[in-house]
This record gives sequence, C-alpha cells and structure tokens, in this order.
Amino acid sequence: MYARALSSKLCDALGDTPVVFLAGARQTGKSTLVQTLEGGIDFRTFDDLGTLSSAKADPEGFVASLGERAVLDEVQRAPELLLPIKASVDRNRRAGRFVLTGSANILALPKVSESLAGRMEVLTLWPLAQAEMEGKYPAFVDACFGGGVQHLQPARLDREELMERTLCGGYPEVTTRRSPEARTRWFEAYLTTLIQRDVRDLAAIEGVAHLPRLLQSVATRAGSPMNIADLGRSLGLNQVTLKRYLILLETLFLLVQLPPWFENLGKRLAKTPKLYFNDSGLLAHLLGLDRDGMVRNPSTWGPVLENFVVMELVKMAAWSKARPSLFHMRTSTGLEVDLVMENRRRELVGLEVKAASTVSEGDFKALRLFRDSVGERLKCGVVLYAGREVLPFGSGLWAVPLQALWA
Repeated sequence: MYARALSSKLCDALGDTPVVFLAGARQTGKSTLVQTLEGGIDFRTFDDLGTLSSAKADPEGFVASLGERAVLDEVQRAPELLLPIKASVDRNRRAGRFVLTGSANILALPKVSESLAGRMEVLTLWPLAQAEMEGKYPAFVDACFGGGVQHLQPARLDREELMERTLCGGYPEVTTRRSPEARTRWFEAYLTTLIQRDVRDLAAIEGVAHLPRLLQSVATRAGSPMNIADLGRSLGLNQVTLKRYLILLETLFLLVQLPPWFENLGKRLAKTPKLYFNDSGLLAHLLGLDRDGMVRNPSTWGPVLENFVVMELVKMAAWSKARPSLFHMRTSTGLEVDLVMENRRRELVGLEVKAASTVSEGDFKALRLFRDSVGERLKCGVVLYAGREVLPFGSGLWAVPLQALWA
C-alpha cells in the first residue's frame, strides 16, 4: 500500500473540523485511506444495499445511531443524510465527528438543498502521483516559486520509461498490472461500472449510451480549448444536453477543467477552458495507445504527456506551501502557455510541456512573451522536456527534465 500525501491533511482537518469530505473518483483509494485512521471508527459503506436502504428509510435515525466517530463511505448514494448530519453537528460541533467519502462531488448534486458550509472541509484524492509511488515529497512547485529550480536533481530516466509512466497512470489497481492487456481489461470494466451504476445513481440521463462516445470524443480533444458547438455536432447532441453530460463527468472527478488565465496584458486572450482527464492512463486507454505505437509515432505521446503533467501538478499544488491555482493561457493568435500557476500573492510560474529530448530557443517563445507581459510577477518559466539536464535559457527561464516533478 502506498503512503498518501493527503494523509497528514486529513488528520489535520479531523483535528479542527466536525465534518471532512474526502472526494475523488472511484478506485483512487479513498476507502483504504480512511480505514488507516486511528481510533474507534464506525465504518458504514453505502455500496452495501442493506446499509443504503436503512439510511434512505430513516435518515435521522441512521445518523443518531452512529458512533462517536463515523465514516460514511460513498455518501453521494444517500444525500438524504446531509441535512441530519448538519443538524447533528449544530448540536455538537466536536471536531472529527464525521468523515464522508464520495466518488461524486456532493456539493454539486441537485438533490442536495443545503451544503455543510462552515462545518465541513473538503479534500480531493486523485489517482497516485509519481512522488507517492516513489515514496517522496516533491519539491518542484515550491522550487518554482522559491527560485530553486536550478537545484533540482531529477533521476536519469530514458524516454521509454517516461512513456511507460504516462501509459500506466496512477490508479492504484492499475499500477500493479504490468501487462498492457491487463490494464485494458481493468479500464474497460471500470468505465462500464461507472456508467452503468454511478451515472444512473446521480442523474436521470436518458442517453447513457452517448457517454462512451462522449468520453472518446473528449479524449481526442484533451488539452485543447473545448469547442462545445463542434463537439455537440460531432455527437449529434444539443449544447444544453452536452454541457449537462460534461458537468456530470466533472462531478464524478473523471474530467478536470483548467480555466484560462487572463488579465489586461494589452493582447486579446482566449477565454475558453481546457478539459483534461483525471489520469493519463485512462486517457491513453480511451485513445487506444500503447508504448510501441507511441514509439513509432511520437506525436501521439504529446497530448497524453501534457495530461500527465497537468494532473501531477494538480496533485502537488494541494500539498505545496505555495498552494497555487492552475490555469492555461492562449492568445487569439494561437500562442499559448500550457500551464500558468498563480499563488495567493499573485506570483506566477509559466510551464510548457515538450515530448522532445532536446530544447531550443524557440521552445521559450511563449514564455518570453508571458515574462515581458507580467514582469517581475513571473518567478520563473519552465519547459519540461524528456531530457536529463536542468539547463538555463535566459533570465528566469529553465529547461527541466520531466522527472523533476517527483525529484
């Protein structure tokens, strides 16, 4: 079992908050993590039909029957419990009373009339980060904001090993399956279960059959500004229905939206968000990619690699001292910075992702434009590439090996 970087934040939250909601897609390890908590815990899972029936039949009585410290697993299946939990917490605000886990964002569900605002802390558990697999605490994000990029000492990895990491992704179960065929079977079963059970549980969707096609269509556009009209035409769906489906997939933590970064830079900036999958292995599965195919056609690796990097940074941002928000930037002329990180002091880091093993001056064109526009707010600009050395490319600009993400 991998040690999860979120463990300490979970324990801290339980020390001062009555309710903690641990959210994340199915099979990311939420139930495993909460069962490692110390002390007497009353664990109830709503994947058990008897427990679910009891909770729905008598929500107030169910909450009243719980022990001093309770874990309610997959709580999105019983949203009726949230108001009784709120009432119970209002009577007794002792910290650490309830741990809720959910494979859907309960705060986004239409059935929930009132959130536990002010009473609940929300943590998100994504698939494993590379640093968690390596048993390390990554320094990359804080090094970018703290001016220490040049001191990173990433391990030397060859290109094919990097490809293998992006293909495998971070779902704990998948990391134990070295055979590509075994991974394929797991992802197929995973998506089938998700669509047939979780989607039906959360929403009365008539066209469940559209979802596999929608996922594959979004996969071909991952990392590109999302054109809803074009996507709708390709699927034969109107925009209202399509937006509803996309929101549902975000609610299930399968899709992650990267909003645009824009300020008055004296240039027209595109304000369309990008969509990424929660896991590069899942994206590669939907695209039908394997290592041999990517070696033969390296251009197919680029979008999967970008998705891999985005999700590594999403995970690390939550653990870092800087706690930055993530964006992308694209001008109306098509010049773009793949990722922009902004911390609470409005300091910025720009990042580009390159699948090549070498870098050149031209790879820093967008980062130089960004630096010239925002001035001293840019702490550094980084091109992450499939090479082995940290290299300077002018004031505050660096080429950094991809494996520095988990150095």
